[in-house]
Amino acid sequence: MTAPDPDVSIVVPIYNEFDNLPELVERIDAAMRTQPLSYELIAVDDGSTDGSGERLRELAATRPWLRAVCLVRNYGQSSALQAGFDRVRGRYVVTLDADLQNEPGDIPLLLARLEADPTVDMISGWRQNRQDKALSRRLPSVLANRLISRATQVQLHDYGCALKAYRRPIIDRIRLYGELHRFIPSLARDAGARIAEVPVRHHARTRGVSKYGIDRTFRVILDLIFMVFFMRFRQRPLHAFGGLGLWLATPGMLILAWLLVQKLLGADIGGRPLLLAGVLLVLMGMQFIAVGLVGELLTRIYYESGGGQQYHAHEYGACAELQTPQGAGGKAPASQPAVRAAAST
Repeated sequence: MTAPDPDVSIVVPIYNEFDNLPELVERIDAAMRTQPLSYELIAVDDGSTDGSGERLRELAATRPWLRAVCLVRNYGQSSALQAGFDRVRGRYVVTLDADLQNEPGDIPLLLARLEADPTVDMISGWRQNRQDKALSRRLPSVLANRLISRATQVQLHDYGCALKAYRRPIIDRIRLYGELHRFIPSLARDAGARIAEVPVRHHARTRGVSKYGIDRTFRVILDLIFMVFFMRFRQRPLHAFGGLGLWLATPGMLILAWLLVQKLLGADIGGRPLLLAGVLLVLMGMQFIAVGLVGELLTRIYYESGGGQQYHAHEYGACAELQTPQGAGGKAPASQPAVRAAAST
């Protein structure tokens, strides 16, 4: 007989956290046993080189609620999270890091909020008392949070906190590529999620080495440029590229028109730099407009071939809530039983 699906799926991406894994698994189990929801832990090893994959398999052998997923190489945190999202079975999905800086004991707090408040689809953790170095970690994080909030219009204090909880339909609607794990709240809002922020505990790292450095700031800026374009113009790329093209081509055409009048009046315009500037502006403008047209064609191919949803909606009345069809890379079939957490006494 097939085991019932769990209520909660906990996804943890792992990269070279060999020493932290036994304590991480035990603390998650202890936290989940204080609340009544059944659960599974999906631990995704992202091509670790320190034996984390082997240790995960050993831990999973004696714990039916632990599912070890081992990627064949290091793909990055976004791909590791997506590998976990592709396998979740619960109606709630929780994510956290494997470095034990997130507090597993806060997971029931997030789940209780989702259970009690049907107007919230996603809970994002806020590390109010963050235990990291001020200059190399906290200051860049504060600046990045403000920049991302301003650019995406999703106001959060802590985009970088990995401890988050979601309703399952939100996870089914989003896909992670590149390093977009930093922008999951923005992707969730774009998929229709109503987001709340809850203060959570944070601990200093005691074992292992941090995988983040100051160099990630530049990658965040590049990813933010993509996110702004993705959220505002993915269904109308001509408005982005064509708008820029018109801003360039219009002054170019005015310049050339004025030079044409000068030529008709007998002036010599062949050696004037303004002629070259006008021609360049027109050519650049036409190229941007052409890129926009190509983007419009690709957008229609993407949506009409079933690659994505143009919109997400909730339907009320005689019909139940509309569930968004899964895109490419749908959920993997269930293969591990869940365990029912004992209620706290």
